[in-house]
Amino acid sequence: MFRYGILDTPGEEAFDGIVRLATKLCGTPVGMITLVTSERQWFKARVGFDEVETPLDRSICVHALPEPTLFVIPDLTRDARTMANPAVTGPLAMRFYAAAPLRTASGHGLGTLCVIDREPRETGLTLSQAEILGALGEQ
Repeated sequence: MFRYGILDTPGEEAFDGIVRLATKLCGTPVGMITLVTSERQWFKARVGFDEVETPLDRSICVHALPEPTLFVIPDLTRDARTMANPAVTGPLAMRFYAAAPLRTASGHGLGTLCVIDREPRETGLTLSQAEILGALGEQ
């Protein structure tokens, strides 16, 4: 990841715009472009979230990295991978998560373009929302 020279760089409108578009289209209050390292997840762009990074024990995005396509958890409190996560149990109370994994040309997972809601969404995303989130993630 370090060879891409993007980790810990200042915000950029191109990335911010992608996150704003993703949150608007998916109707979520939170969205991020995350980069996941062995120690932390760092946010290149974010909407509705103040922190610039979190430790991996608060990362939901780590679960999306091995997935080949869009990753959706309709209710984070009911998924064994996330139900004890401090981002779900704490004051942030994240409940819904959807992410397009961001990959290198060789397929290595770098991070995600994700959208998050504070309410569960049993039906997840609409087909159109899922297609658009995936397409934005490819950008």
